[in-house]
Amino acid sequence: MLQLTNIVLTQFRNYVYESFSFPERITGIYGLNGSGKTNLLDAIYYLCFTRSYFSRTDAQSVHHGLQGMRLEGRMVRQEQEEKLVCIVRENNRKEFQVNDEAYKKFSDHIGRYPCVMITPDDTVLITAGSEERRKFIDTLLSQLSSDYLQQLIEYNKILQQRNSLLKAAAEQQRLDSALLEILDEQLIVRGNFIYQQRVQFIDTFIPYVQEQYFSIAGKNDEVMLQYDSQLHQTSFAALLQQNKQRDLYLQRTGAGIHKDDLNLTMNGQPFKTLASQGQRKSLLFAIKLAEFLILKDHKGFPPILLLDDVFEKLDASRMHNLLQKVCINEQGQVFITDTHKERLEAAFEQLQVKGNLIGVSADA
Repeated sequence: MLQLTNIVLTQFRNYVYESFSFPERITGIYGLNGSGKTNLLDAIYYLCFTRSYFSRTDAQSVHHGLQGMRLEGRMVRQEQEEKLVCIVRENNRKEFQVNDEAYKKFSDHIGRYPCVMITPDDTVLITAGSEERRKFIDTLLSQLSSDYLQQLIEYNKILQQRNSLLKAAAEQQRLDSALLEILDEQLIVRGNFIYQQRVQFIDTFIPYVQEQYFSIAGKNDEVMLQYDSQLHQTSFAALLQQNKQRDLYLQRTGAGIHKDDLNLTMNGQPFKTLASQGQRKSLLFAIKLAEFLILKDHKGFPPILLLDDVFEKLDASRMHNLLQKVCINEQGQVFITDTHKERLEAAFEQLQVKGNLIGVSADA
């Protein structure tokens, strides 16, 4: 099992200094809006991923008006306690340590402490463009495979180099064709690897999502997910060659796995245009629960689950189904935030679980 037993926040967001202990498997965190509930969850996420869930720079996570921050946690992983420390120095240099040993590459940490977070802003997975869904797929696959993460990092680095070359060619009216050919070869190797991994993953992922959707919504609704990629019809090498003149004109790479998407449909129509608010929420939670279950199956233990303000997003029956699944059936560590202490107490009582309650305030 994976369990965070305590965390210390120093100059992190609205916390100047605060320490929290988590003696139970399930923790409810209550407080008014703006009191720091979400910040506490994000601190936990930070320890699992070396970064914020909300894509802020490290400097933006430092308490306003102060310099530097520090997070320290104790994590029990497969019956061994481990010490995690994240430090952002006054010059914004970041350090991350496990058991007092610093990482040379932060990417080595990803997947060691699997974690899933669900927040109100996650509706962008359903409603926004393809970038959000690619980011979701990449985050999950990176926790499952260090090879995937490394190939993705290298792909994005080469893509940036290629785009810089295209821009320089436009500015200088001269293209270094030999360098472009080298970058294309490197991009193709990594892009093909990422594409194949995504194909295999989506085939496994779709049944999980459909099963969880039915469990939460209580009906099928013929919800479908389909991986969309330009590489389905054309090889990556051919795509780059076909788009070469267009890329030179636009000064960026317009074809490749960085344009992939996960298409969501219901009854054969685009999901976001046809679905009700309740259906959108059900699909969001189904996708996140599928992420949770795949991580559990792959790692052999449940990931840490962070549920931010979910009581406002689901009706009573859907909420009970969700909590029954994650708190009782899966036996993982769960953190739940809400504005109402009484609602958390009632939920724990209904589930017949012993939960730990923590109150936070804006002057933490």
